[in-house]
Amino acid sequence: MAERRGTHTQRKSSESSTHSQASGFEDHELLPVASASSPSAARSCTEEDLEAVPEKPLEYAGFRDRFQGKGKHKVGILRSIFNIYTCSWLNILMLVTPLAWFAHWWGRWSSPVVFALCFLALIPHEKLFDFYGEQLSLYCGKDLGDLIVITLNNVVEATLAIILLFKCELKLLQSTITGVVLLHLLLIPGAAFITGGARIWEQDLHPAHTQLNHTLLTVGVLSLLLPAAFYAAVNPSSTTVSTTEGLGDKTTVDFLAMSRGLAILLLLIYVTSRIFYHNPHHNMRKHPTAPKQLREEDEELARTEPKVNIWVCLLFVASNTAIMAVTAEWLVDSIESVREEAIITQEFFGMVLLPIVSFSADGVVAIVYFLHRTLRHVIKIGEPEPPTTLAKAEAIDLSIQFVLLWMPIMVILGWIAGKPFSLLFDFFEVALLLGACFLVNYVTADSKTNWAEGVVLFVFYSMMVLCAWFYTGESVVSTLLLCAGQAAEEPA
Repeated sequence: MAERRGTHTQRKSSESSTHSQASGFEDHELLPVASASSPSAARSCTEEDLEAVPEKPLEYAGFRDRFQGKGKHKVGILRSIFNIYTCSWLNILMLVTPLAWFAHWWGRWSSPVVFALCFLALIPHEKLFDFYGEQLSLYCGKDLGDLIVITLNNVVEATLAIILLFKCELKLLQSTITGVVLLHLLLIPGAAFITGGARIWEQDLHPAHTQLNHTLLTVGVLSLLLPAAFYAAVNPSSTTVSTTEGLGDKTTVDFLAMSRGLAILLLLIYVTSRIFYHNPHHNMRKHPTAPKQLREEDEELARTEPKVNIWVCLLFVASNTAIMAVTAEWLVDSIESVREEAIITQEFFGMVLLPIVSFSADGVVAIVYFLHRTLRHVIKIGEPEPPTTLAKAEAIDLSIQFVLLWMPIMVILGWIAGKPFSLLFDFFEVALLLGACFLVNYVTADSKTNWAEGVVLFVFYSMMVLCAWFYTGESVVSTLLLCAGQAAEEPA
């Protein structure tokens, strides 16, 4: 079937190239062709008309038509709602949401029970964001659709981060940021390589895209190394100091000013990279090294019929975000009691347990897929389709967006709200991020991978989890993150 699809693609591309040569236009987009391509329109157009009409409005009109679903089957409201609630078998867990809310308001159930219920309730909501992103890609195209998918996949983690910020759990917020980036760099790609197989992901890796991702990821991690190096220079005995007397108030203020400046510069880098990625004149699909499968994927998006109406999809994205945010707040409220009862350090809870929330839905799907493939060798059953999210090279993009967009936003929101959130992370956390960045860049340097490298990523993540279990944090850094009226947490 792959050969037939390749033959069809080659035939279609040859026809489109012939048409491009005849009309004088370059084949930039794989979108529905406007009426100007008809024979009558071609006869009525003069050379002066072609020169007078700029290329940009044509592209804008094409995007507008695609966003409005022109040329595609119109999906009704009731059918859209039905497709949303039946898109995944994990949606059955949505019944846990009202139970988790009730457990929080009732107050008679223990905090671990409330935490577990909220954790389970977040799984289907996180999975729904995957579905919304896929549907919006059908209306927005491959380039903008990828950005939407990445953003929606980060909604759960970003919401948790904002809640932790405004509840002034700033040290836990730093550890959670570290854990989210490590999860997206090591655990999720490792699971993708192992369960989905290297062949699927290799089709999605773009050499030029991967090289720029290496640069963006590295500069994001190095931005955390700068405050840590500055802190080590002004306070060499940081491991033995338990107060901020050795730093002084001015240095503390300097760290906040430094972090806010770095946050603005990181946002500038991210905006610049998005303009480069999504500029129609420098489309990544037109790059000479762009994989053939990348062009076929956008072509498939143009042909695929949506399952959800665009406006229903946007409405459900907003409502799902609101429900998920409330559930996440109840989960955060139960964290302190859970940590005390389980005797878990704040650093381990943030670096390992909270980020798992974002991976829970895809993790469940990946485990079921792996078991299904294993059982089919014993029981003759059809092979399931690989998990959609795990079969795409999106994990590094998720980390890049979290480091270059959401982390700076946390700093700026803290600046506005008067929360002393800075980019001075524990040196141990910075070291973990540097190690993960180095390994991922090395593994994906050739834009290819295999399941053995997936095992390496997975095992290295396990090594980090093991070391994080014994880590108790730097007391001085934790003290710098205290809000007014907060007391320093006693070391375990």
